[in-house]
Parts: sequence; C-alpha cells; structure tokens
Amino acid sequence: MWSYYGSKSKIVDLYPPPKFKRIIEPFAGSARYSLKYWKNDVLLMDKYSVIVDIWQWLQTCSKSDILKFPKFKKGEDIRNFGLSEIEVKFLGFLVAGQGAASPQYVVSKFGEFEHGNQNVYKRVAENLHKIKHWAIQLGTYDEIPNFEATWFIDPPYQFGGEYYRYSNKQLDFNHLGRWCEQRNGQVIVCENTKADWLPFKQMQKIQGTSNTNTVEAIWSNHITNYDNEQMSLFGGV
Repeated sequence: MWSYYGSKSKIVDLYPPPKFKRIIEPFAGSARYSLKYWKNDVLLMDKYSVIVDIWQWLQTCSKSDILKFPKFKKGEDIRNFGLSEIEVKFLGFLVAGQGAASPQYVVSKFGEFEHGNQNVYKRVAENLHKIKHWAIQLGTYDEIPNFEATWFIDPPYQFGGEYYRYSNKQLDFNHLGRWCEQRNGQVIVCENTKADWLPFKQMQKIQGTSNTNTVEAIWSNHITNYDNEQMSLFGGV
C-alpha cells in the first residue's frame, strides 16, 4: 500500500502463486505478495516496530481516515500539520515518494500531492478492507512456529540490504538459509543473483531506486518457471 525500500511492487506477478491457504511473510515490509493474495490467511512478522505499528493502525482505519490527509507540497515538514505520531510515521513513507527504508519528514518532489499522492491516498483507502483479517506481529523470523503454509521470505538482501533499520549486517545468512529449507509447505525466498546462501535461480533484471541494475533471484522448494538455468533474461535461450 505504500512505497518501501525493497518492495516487490514491480515484480510481484513473477512469483509463484500460493499453494496453501495460509501465507506467512517473516520480513513483512510492505507485504506486496500478501496484498496480491489478500483473501488468504495472512501472517505478517517484522522486527521493525514502525512497520508493525503502521500495519496494525491501518487495520483500524476507515477510508475517510486516509482521504482526509493534507495535500502536501515539496519542502513541507509533515510534523507541522498536527498529525498523530503514527500518521506521521505512515505519511513519512508516502512523502518520500520513492522506496525509503524509514519515514522521511520533509516532502520530496516525488512525494508532493500534485505529483501523484492523491492517487496514493485513494489506493490505500481502497485496499483497507483487504487487511482486516490479517495477523500482524512484532518479532523475528525464527519466532514463527513451523506452520504448513506458503512462506514468502524477503529478507534484507545479502548485497544491497544495508539500508534497512535492521539490516543485512544483523543477519546470519547461513542460519537463515537452513531455516528456510526446514519450513513446512511452499517456500519462496527472494534475493538477487549476488547472494550465495541458497542456490538461487535468476528471475529478471530490474532497475533499483538508485538507478543501479540488479538481477532478481528466487529459491523455492517447489518447481518454478525459473528452474531452467539456460533461460536468458534478455530474450534468447
């Protein structure tokens, strides 16, 4: 519903659909996979309390709560508008305009209302009903019981995940890899092709927010469309 660093908004359709009714995202972020399959039984977990607070607050919001927000202009400080603390945190991602890893308080040229934030408010308001039944918890990935589920695991990347509040520097990737392999059900792990903590398969070349190109990769314990390692990313076999 909002822009977040590492969000899968541009490529969510490339991932396999869930094989189980329950979806678990242990590194929730903006939860684009769960939003695509929102009717499922969703469990979000995140170590960053701001993310959890925002999701839980959004569950209590009505459309009018979202559509009432000010029409911000570039350079304005959203903390000067008499908003609540949680509203400022949420809008801090919106006014950044591009994938930020934490709330920003001064409106960027990409986050001002006239640049398109009116559409962001509308999109958030129209998606509120999708998340009412979700379970959303603060915690780490290894605190989740090993349910039979579709596990969509999108951690801070081994290379490129240093900008998060809880970054790749705080992850033991060997432990995370073993943990992923031991999950019950369908496991989908997101990374890029630089990573070596699981045998990832290349997916698609994308352009990041810093104008750098990376190749998205996937590991799954089920067959995917990316298992043919002869597949070319750039149109040829």
